[in-house]
Amino acid sequence: MVTHPGRGLHGQAVEELGRRIIRGDYPPGSVVDPIKFETELGVSKTVVREAMRVLASKGLLESKQKRGTTIRPRADWNLLDSDLLRWQGSSAPTDAFLEDLAEVRAIVEPAGARLAATRRTASDLDAMRHALEAMAAAGTDADAMVEADLAFHRALLDAAHNELLSRMEVVIEAGLRVRDRIVHGARHFSDSIPVHQELLDAVEAGDPDAAVAAVESLLAQASEDLAAVRAGDDEGDGDEVATDTLPKEAP
Repeated sequence: MVTHPGRGLHGQAVEELGRRIIRGDYPPGSVVDPIKFETELGVSKTVVREAMRVLASKGLLESKQKRGTTIRPRADWNLLDSDLLRWQGSSAPTDAFLEDLAEVRAIVEPAGARLAATRRTASDLDAMRHALEAMAAAGTDADAMVEADLAFHRALLDAAHNELLSRMEVVIEAGLRVRDRIVHGARHFSDSIPVHQELLDAVEAGDPDAAVAAVESLLAQASEDLAAVRAGDDEGDGDEVATDTLPKEAP
């Protein structure tokens, strides 16, 4: 079994089987053979059974008497589940998935910014400010940069003070992480810290229109960076996605 550091056997089984299903290794309707999984993953029957129960709760599997456990159609999957979003992004994301993420961000984040500009509290502003400071301090530490960027966007949604809107952070996180992985190692990418600062300033000033404009600028940067890298890959100009260098930040 491919190991997933930091997870026990149960967690690793969930990760491995989940990724396989998302990747399309098993077509919808196909019957799952638990014994085969036990052998392939090198784990016990109990571990596989518990992993399958977790995946069933996410809408990936269905168990019926006499039919056994089968892969459910994609339409039944809980696509907003954080694990499913992560698995889709960590494999080879399709253009349709990337477009879906971009469209959801374009709907959620401007609305969140508009509300944040009128509802933010002092603690909300502190959270955004600290995240932005962490982005600036990250330097070439890509992991630290991405985590700080995520913290900034979470703080922005939290500042809207809408519980349901805040839950959409799982989609925002998926979009940011996928974007970062694809532009990973690209020679050209945008410095988004100044626009993040513009967004913070607009929210602090209580200017909804300026906050929306800043978010839309960030989204445009993300789209342009991603398009540039993917266009380079298609043209075979040498700007291939690398695995040993990372961009400074993800809008």
